[in-house]
Amino acid sequence: MGDLSGGSGGRDRYVDFLRAWAIVLVVFGHWLITGLVRDPNGVITAPELLATVPWTQWLTLGFQIMPLFFLAGGHAAGGSWARARNEGRTATGWVGQRALRLLLPAGVYSGLVLVAVAICSAVGVHPGILALVGWAMAMQFWFLPVYLLLSAATPVLHAAHRRWGLRVPVVMGVVALSADTLVVTLHAPFVGLLNYVLVWGVAYQLGFCWRDMLLTERSALPAAMAASGAVAFAALVSFGPFPVSLILVTGQSPSNTNPPSAAMLAWAVGQVGLALLLAPVLRRLLAREQLWGLVRPLGGASMTLYLWHMMPVLIVAAAFYLTGLAPEPAYGSGSWWALRVPWLAVLGVVLVGVVAGLRPLEHGLAVVYERTRPGDLPLELPRRPWALWGGMAASVSALVWFAGHGFAYGGRFPVLPALGLAVGVGLVMGTGRSAVDRGVRLGV
Repeated sequence: MGDLSGGSGGRDRYVDFLRAWAIVLVVFGHWLITGLVRDPNGVITAPELLATVPWTQWLTLGFQIMPLFFLAGGHAAGGSWARARNEGRTATGWVGQRALRLLLPAGVYSGLVLVAVAICSAVGVHPGILALVGWAMAMQFWFLPVYLLLSAATPVLHAAHRRWGLRVPVVMGVVALSADTLVVTLHAPFVGLLNYVLVWGVAYQLGFCWRDMLLTERSALPAAMAASGAVAFAALVSFGPFPVSLILVTGQSPSNTNPPSAAMLAWAVGQVGLALLLAPVLRRLLAREQLWGLVRPLGGASMTLYLWHMMPVLIVAAAFYLTGLAPEPAYGSGSWWALRVPWLAVLGVVLVGVVAGLRPLEHGLAVVYERTRPGDLPLELPRRPWALWGGMAASVSALVWFAGHGFAYGGRFPVLPALGLAVGVGLVMGTGRSAVDRGVRLGV
């Protein structure tokens, strides 16, 4: 259950490397920009580094790696869906299985965090602290509803890919640019929401093209993508209205991520081109079993790392900041930056322990998945397909709310979003049947 791709073995090692590399940078990026301050009255706050120390926004150029996550996801999903089609499996079953692989661990994670929020609220934890912790534990959630939507649309997107190839991401990019123009110039409400699917969808669709060698059959194309993306990003930041930060900064408008902007689209295209240029060299390195032995476990634990990587921050905060043991030089000073090294090291050690402790839970989720996953053959289609799509809609809505507000917005327990996620995950699980039941109906 740890693999975000939801695919099977035998994939291109370089694709798995991109996913693992993206996870590592997401984890370390979040840890790096999270700085804690203990007030004289003992209250812990987390000043926003990118806003407090503006030059750090340049660091986001190295840590904004999500285009590669969607590229690798599209590559894996394209292969998985192509195999499913060839085997006569159904789109509904395939989408249900992909959704459940994300929703089960995300639902359990959310449930445990929400239980903790309810307990803390009941015992009188300060609402400000509760809201801060709730935000920290949900800051990575924006990815999940976007990825779920793209997964649900994969059969349609892949059909368009088979017919029109590279023209599909080009058209998606043009529409994304048009939507962003309306957002920036006219401040059109809700239009920007399209770009969460369109901009990240371009990288996802390019994953289809990469798998079918449409991006590599012309040797000059990756270099052209890398160069044009870099030049366009530099121009949009230097002469256009867009900031350099590729991570949301409070009060910054327009933003490159909320919604994804033209500058983010340019960055995604350039990053994909660079990844393709580096592929031959890195594939040769990954052929060495020693290096592959380091990469493979990261891919297998990707979902766990993505969901739980802020838990070590809470543990370290409780152990060192609430107790006053942590040294606290001036925020953003040279001494503060020097202490980032042991900060990252301690968080890494704690994360290893967290991941090890979660192994029984991962095993249990894998068992539940096999027993409840939707069938993907015509005779296995659920009797209530509306439950799958209704569950997807409820889950996506709840995840969007958590991504924008955290698990304890205003220091309160989020009743409706919690209920929506529980119902959504339950509906998706309810459309599946156990492997035994499927075998009986198929006569095996």
